[in-house]
Amino acid sequence: MVAAAEVMRRRRLYDRRRRWVWRWLGRAVLVGAGLWLAGFAVFVAVVAHATPPKPLPHADGIVVLTGGDDRVSAALGLLADRAAPLLLISGAGRGTYLGDFTADDAAAATHYAADITLGHTAASTIGNAFEASAWARLHQMRSLLLVTADYHMPRAIWLLHQHLPDVTLIAYPVRPPAMRTLLGFSTLRLLAAEYTKYLAVRSGLAGLIFEALGVRR
Repeated sequence: MVAAAEVMRRRRLYDRRRRWVWRWLGRAVLVGAGLWLAGFAVFVAVVAHATPPKPLPHADGIVVLTGGDDRVSAALGLLADRAAPLLLISGAGRGTYLGDFTADDAAAATHYAADITLGHTAASTIGNAFEASAWARLHQMRSLLLVTADYHMPRAIWLLHQHLPDVTLIAYPVRPPAMRTLLGFSTLRLLAAEYTKYLAVRSGLAGLIFEALGVRR
């Protein structure tokens, strides 16, 4: 009888501890979800109001991260306006040449070929940061105009700043067609994925997380 009572006492203690653990885990999940949602709302608001600075300051160079024709077009327009004397098209891919862009962009790129560098090594945003920082150091640049999609800008500019802490980075966000309707399901899904990547990068765990999931950075 004594042994049976002891077993029951231990089982009740175990059950209480298990309920306590699950209760606190549930609370932690709710708090984490709430913080994520609050941060996501701020992220969406920042993206929604992202616009190029006016007036646009002159810079030593322009870096555009590939991923959409509109980005390259915007960067070539900046180069044509002499917002900076040199342009790096980062992440162009191996075997890509200036004539491979859309007709208008190819004509502009060919016209300013002497001022343009095609980056062939970057395959991710982290790779873009390495490629752009090496190019900026090579030309001893102190300021850069960074051209990429508006939703991609927070992560891109943060990563580039880690490699070029002494260089002034000027964001030039471009709104891609996919972002024209901010409250659409596909747009919110894209923003949620990008915000999660941004948090992973800021936490310092991005390399491990993306490698495990096979996610392009």
